Amino acid sequence: MKKLIRFVLILFVLKLFSCDNLSKIEKELNPSTMLWYDKPAGSWTEAMPIGNGRLGAMVYGGTVNETIQFNEETLWTGQPHDYANKEAYKVLDELRQLLSEGKQKQAHKLGNERFMSQPFGQFSYQPFGNILLNFPKHEKAINFKRILNLENAITTVSYEIDNIKFKREALVSKPNQAILIRIEASKKGKLNFTIGLNSPHSKYDVIVNGNEIILKGKANNYPRALDVIKAPYPESKITFEARLKIVNDGGKLVIENDTIKVVNANTATIQLVAATSFVNFKDISGNPAQLCENYLKGLNGKSYKELKNNHIKDFQKLFNRVELELGTSEISNRPTNERLISFEQDEDPSLVSLLFQYGRYLLISSSRAGTQPANLQGIWNDQLNPSWDSKYTLNINAEMNYWLAEITNLSELTSPMIQMVEDLAVSGQNVAKEHYNLDGWVAHHNTDLWRGAAPINNSNHGIWVTGGAWLCKHLWWHYQFTNNKEYLKNKAYPILKEASRFFVGYLTPDPNNPKWLISGPSNSPENGGLVMGPTMDHQIIRNLFSNTIEAAEILGVDAEFVEMIKEKRAKIAPNLIGQHGQLQEWLVDKDNPNNEHRHVSHLWGLHPGNEIHPLTTPNLAEACKITLKHRGDGGTGWSRAWKINFWARLLDGDHSFLILKNLMVPAITQNPDGKKIEGGGLYVNLFDAHPPFQIDGNFGATSGITEMLLQSHLRDEKGDYFQDILPALPSTLSSGKISGIKGRGAFELSIEWKNGELVTVEVKSIEGNNLNLRYGKKMISRETTKGEILSFVSSDFK
Repeated sequence: MKKLIRFVLILFVLKLFSCDNLSKIEKELNPSTMLWYDKPAGSWTEAMPIGNGRLGAMVYGGTVNETIQFNEETLWTGQPHDYANKEAYKVLDELRQLLSEGKQKQAHKLGNERFMSQPFGQFSYQPFGNILLNFPKHEKAINFKRILNLENAITTVSYEIDNIKFKREALVSKPNQAILIRIEASKKGKLNFTIGLNSPHSKYDVIVNGNEIILKGKANNYPRALDVIKAPYPESKITFEARLKIVNDGGKLVIENDTIKVVNANTATIQLVAATSFVNFKDISGNPAQLCENYLKGLNGKSYKELKNNHIKDFQKLFNRVELELGTSEISNRPTNERLISFEQDEDPSLVSLLFQYGRYLLISSSRAGTQPANLQGIWNDQLNPSWDSKYTLNINAEMNYWLAEITNLSELTSPMIQMVEDLAVSGQNVAKEHYNLDGWVAHHNTDLWRGAAPINNSNHGIWVTGGAWLCKHLWWHYQFTNNKEYLKNKAYPILKEASRFFVGYLTPDPNNPKWLISGPSNSPENGGLVMGPTMDHQIIRNLFSNTIEAAEILGVDAEFVEMIKEKRAKIAPNLIGQHGQLQEWLVDKDNPNNEHRHVSHLWGLHPGNEIHPLTTPNLAEACKITLKHRGDGGTGWSRAWKINFWARLLDGDHSFLILKNLMVPAITQNPDGKKIEGGGLYVNLFDAHPPFQIDGNFGATSGITEMLLQSHLRDEKGDYFQDILPALPSTLSSGKISGIKGRGAFELSIEWKNGELVTVEVKSIEGNNLNLRYGKKMISRETTKGEILSFVSSDFK
């Protein structure tokens, strides 16, 4: 009853919200692709994110004082560095012996002293600077609105003062590699503002030259070096430069110290370019000044309209591939913050669509061909000392960033991730040799710009050997979705093979069951400490071996190696069901049913793996359900996102949607005393909250929503994939349609459903593979030709 009363009150208050303005807003906003607010951002997690994969910016939307905080993906602390601890392998056998004797604390101590990375941790992603704008006498703005349009990747701020309408647009152009800000006034000669640049780094200079402001400096040293074991850390050596150019129509420019004042202009376009000395993870000899000069030259002679159109065309080639329509509710056209507050009660379906497309938007904005992969915060960071260094956490977070890429038709965006794995396959060779005295390559639970692959931070969770093996799954996914054999031959297979080669040597007989091979020393992230034989490791290694075997057989190579890893795979310790009916996290049946740890690592075989499924391994699937019930429906933001995917794979759409609802709650609330409380959920700008902000929950949510509507990881006896239609459709999302999503085997699908039942499905066969289309208990199988489009209606599945 209290919830009902609260919901009625919310609706009543929202009805009072400026009805005249609302009718105008409804005409121009698509609630499935628009974030909008009626006041400026009060904090960074209320600001609007824009980006082109290399450059990112956060737009606050202030009227008097506006801040646009910006990043460039290669501005990190540190320098090229080999993290391997020479001859660490000499204590490997002792670590295993201690663990087999139950002496975990001693193994932990020895690991910290003799086995860890040099230095003990890695380096951090850094903010670059701030564009600072001041608009005098804009205190009394009315009719304020700020919008982030996901369909064109442009954020807009608009308001009125003394019957003059002011408008600002901001975008980050991929074709022209610049942050562009357009400022307009509805009356000529009424645009007046001051602009400057600054940086949070301690060593930087600002120079004004005509209509340009130049910011140049050097990255700070690693901020936490003195607080971590085995400091000092290598000095930061990356240098950086940004150049801001003002192109004004009318009025004049006046230099005031290190700022430029725009006086009585009609319009103004601000162009900001930025670069660092980074070339690759071994080379920082680049010239940021020359790069900035080249970027600005590329803008010369181009009008803002031309630059804007170039940006929109480039962005929409990716974004427009997929559309999701789930309907709207009475509250769909309200400000985004109000929609988020009321979602628990009204379950506005268009907010689900918005969150789905927001994940796709954020990936397009933070991961493009030729860039670094999306890190723990995508590409957006305003802190010199960000949480977990805003780097790449490989025990789920970095991988979760890319779960949505293939399935939501953004396959090209995986190329930065694939390149990072190529780099790690190089740096990880030395780690394999020095830490394990083995061939092949290995990466542990974190990496950074310098491609650290050794175990870091603390042995009880840092010695985890399957980070690189998990990354290899993304290389295999890319082949599954594209069927590109040249890519498989020249890029993916060599990396999979060498990753498998490491585990051929690493797996060791289980002292308690010599017929089994187990992984260790390792851990089950980040729960239970250093052990032998965690379930997650075994699932990942089995998957790596299986993918390597299939790749080799497709290419017709390495028959002897294939037979060897087939034998090894068959001996890896199996999944076990424990005393509570749960899937065991370790070989020892010691799971605590009261443990609600955010990591549910041992369910990797359910998702993103494919060895557990209700149709193929029902007993293990039931054990996964029991584990999930033990862990609960809460958790940090990314943990909730993972659980959305878990329950979708268990074919329970309503439970999957329940977890989605638990994610779609305000991350910051107030207790009765007015004190702010921060928890898992979403910030005002829909960023995922660990807390604090981690972007993986956004990407994981988009993946989970897709898994409700299409799954393609199961195969028939011939190896052809099942395209499972609406496998976990929540009753709340009973009607809708989605177009352009992808299935394994190189298929593109569009699906429409009504009242919980399929209406139509259209399938495009990209490569002409055999089609298995399954809905409920009925299946249609077809041979297809390359480029063929097939259409089916619900009666075809009767």
